[in-house]
Amino acid sequence: MRKWITLILSLVFFAASAHAQLVSLTDQEVRHLKNLIDNDTTATAAFMPLRSVAEQSLLEQPNPIVKISLEGLLAGDPAKTASLRAMHDADKIYAMALMYRLYGNKTYLGKTIEFLQAWAQANRPFGNPINDTKLEALITGYDLIRAEVPAEQKLQIDNWLNDVANAELNSFAAKPGRGTAVNNWNSHRIKIITLIAYTLHNSMYDTIIKTELEKQIAQNLNANGTSIDFIERDAFHYHTYDLEPLLTAIIAIKRASGKSYFEYQSDKEASIKKSVDFIIPYMTGEKQHAEFVKSRVPFDRARAANHEKGFEAGTPVDPQIALYTLALAAYFDKDYIDIIKQVSPILKPNVKWQLILNQVKR
Repeated sequence: MRKWITLILSLVFFAASAHAQLVSLTDQEVRHLKNLIDNDTTATAAFMPLRSVAEQSLLEQPNPIVKISLEGLLAGDPAKTASLRAMHDADKIYAMALMYRLYGNKTYLGKTIEFLQAWAQANRPFGNPINDTKLEALITGYDLIRAEVPAEQKLQIDNWLNDVANAELNSFAAKPGRGTAVNNWNSHRIKIITLIAYTLHNSMYDTIIKTELEKQIAQNLNANGTSIDFIERDAFHYHTYDLEPLLTAIIAIKRASGKSYFEYQSDKEASIKKSVDFIIPYMTGEKQHAEFVKSRVPFDRARAANHEKGFEAGTPVDPQIALYTLALAAYFDKDYIDIIKQVSPILKPNVKWQLILNQVKR
């Protein structure tokens, strides 16, 4: 019986190997990326922080947490501090998986699997999108190596991620009548379901993703470019936090299906592109905005009282707050790169890396 089980698992494994990697990078894209890193100084510089994380991670042990606790907690809260510390594992998994795919050193593969297994064994999904959104790098890292994970370990990790996706699908936050069913929570929920679905090549989510995404564009975004989150929070901090998961999701959808939702318009003529473009005059200095002044959310006032940087009412909008948003949008339209460079000649590592990924994936 055990031999038959092993054979079946092996067949599942080899069948899955035939699937393209849609969330991360295909084999051809990995080769393109390696060529850039080896020969282009900009790409080399963008990759160096990831390489450092990967090399250091080989010396470390996984630090999974049973319950990710970030949402609704102030900076300094012990549960939030522990969760943030644990979530460094997601970045380590992505960096080590990338190092393996680029250079073929199986030490990185083994260590990445060790980290992923630790999370699959320890973590329990609770269907909280704001907590689960921090798994993005972990999911992307898994997508990079999934085809080479031994069958039994792969099954364990797949089952855990399926549980995460199902918890989000049935999340308390998505129940009709709740603000979290239409605001940034739902955007993050859609992102996590999408990334897991395409990583696991689980077609049962295809119709759900399409329906949920189109509904979110219709209910969350407005024809003038504003979002529910911008109106409720009076802050570009939350406008970008709402758009980034949607952009991440639609990049994966474009790669999987060929359909672009970037300029897709709802019945009221709202679109992700319009909501991205709404930010630009505030980044270039043509317009100004004081953050959180008219926020309707008590948690924003609690953060201000806790003296968390950037959350005090009246803080001028930081033009750099939307650079990563524009870097994601640049996957669909390279013209955003000019705006990014205009706003900030020196870019943060995540922005640099996203622009390199765009170049490779296009």
